[in-house]
Amino acid sequence: MDYKSARRHMVESQVRPNDVTDLRIQQAMEVTPRELFVPMELRNQAYVEREIEYSPGRWLLRARDFSKLVALAAPRPDDLVLNAFCGSGYSTAILAQLAEMVVALEVDEKLAAQAQENLTTIGVSNAAVITGNPIEGAPKQGPFDLIFIGGAIEKRPDNLLAQLKDSGRLATILRKDGVSRAVIYKRSDDAFACTEKFDAATTAIMPGFEAEKAFVF
Repeated sequence: MDYKSARRHMVESQVRPNDVTDLRIQQAMEVTPRELFVPMELRNQAYVEREIEYSPGRWLLRARDFSKLVALAAPRPDDLVLNAFCGSGYSTAILAQLAEMVVALEVDEKLAAQAQENLTTIGVSNAAVITGNPIEGAPKQGPFDLIFIGGAIEKRPDNLLAQLKDSGRLATILRKDGVSRAVIYKRSDDAFACTEKFDAATTAIMPGFEAEKAFVF
């Protein structure tokens, strides 16, 4: 399979037409080998317009949803970024091309090792993979200009929001009432504003961010 052509087609058909106009994001996604971040048997599906389950319960977002979420996060060249649930490292590889430094946090030790190996393979030098609970964040490495959760959550990530710098932001997908919407939280002193931006396709919830079940009489 011609992966280089597949990446170019992905950008031209799934990214650029969906209002992702930041050329830095387009370029990052065109040069990053997405196929490297999924199991060998799924590599021929890496550029198909759908989510890919690369590990039990963990999904690589559609290129459309992922690119729009990165655009919403708007990484800046001098940003310190926390990539919570970095998985096999794809989101970290993209963010590292857009920010100064990325702390990649993963709860699964095997995935964290894969992420480090993948990032080393493609020469990413401004990202550090650490193992820990993304619900708790990485307070020793923060505070952060940007926190990125490349998947869906069902409750407000209060521990992570507390690790934002003033004027920092957190981008993720919030799922409620059966609908997934990309959101951006922005910090102002000790207040956090949440703005919904676009519909997303994912239904898989990041472990630990499931909503508490309501008690029914």
